[in-house]
Amino acid sequence: MQVVEVPVGARVGSGRRPGRPGAGTPAVPEEQKILLLGLEAFAELGYDRASARELARRLGVSHNFINDRYGSKAAFWRAVVDFALGAQLAHLPQEDPSIDDAERLRRIITSLYLTAVDTPQLGRLFVDELSRDTERLDYIYEHYIAPTLRILEPSIERLVASGRMAPIPMDVLFFAIIPPIAGMVEVSLARRLGRPDPATPEQLAATANSLATLVINGLLTTNTDSRS
Repeated sequence: MQVVEVPVGARVGSGRRPGRPGAGTPAVPEEQKILLLGLEAFAELGYDRASARELARRLGVSHNFINDRYGSKAAFWRAVVDFALGAQLAHLPQEDPSIDDAERLRRIITSLYLTAVDTPQLGRLFVDELSRDTERLDYIYEHYIAPTLRILEPSIERLVASGRMAPIPMDVLFFAIIPPIAGMVEVSLARRLGRPDPATPEQLAATANSLATLVINGLLTTNTDSRS
């Protein structure tokens, strides 16, 4: 799944309109290119080290471009996150009565891991922000984590009600699902552990599917064991 579209309601270009460029000013890259470069910068440097000046240098724009176009570095960060995570949320599998709940969870988790395959910078940014108690974490939680959990909850509730999964705190479930994303973005470590270099798209997709199946089987098996 390629994370390349700007979701409805994204905060792209929500700041002040940029002023008229002066003579000889380089052409501003297209919006998608700006957001992709911003994603790369935030993933590599982290929010604090990605200064407005460094962002402008990487984007190939003037030093005041971020403030003129988006209003602030924080607003630019939100635009980058909306661009990347918004498309992921929109493509998560929805309710389908014909699909077993355990299989639906596996497909949703696989979708998350495949996003990390397609856009490892997003995985790095996401994991980095989870460790910091900031307004940015509040933003990610409110707009993306909580809506994703709401998509998962009906299947989880039915699995628990049927006895296939024991009740489990949401924080435990979340951290059972999210850490394997590292397996898709920590390429250098994966290579040392034996992953082919370079891995083909088919091999990476197979890895994402294997991780998702392992997580689901672990949850179901663990809960089955806990009932015996």
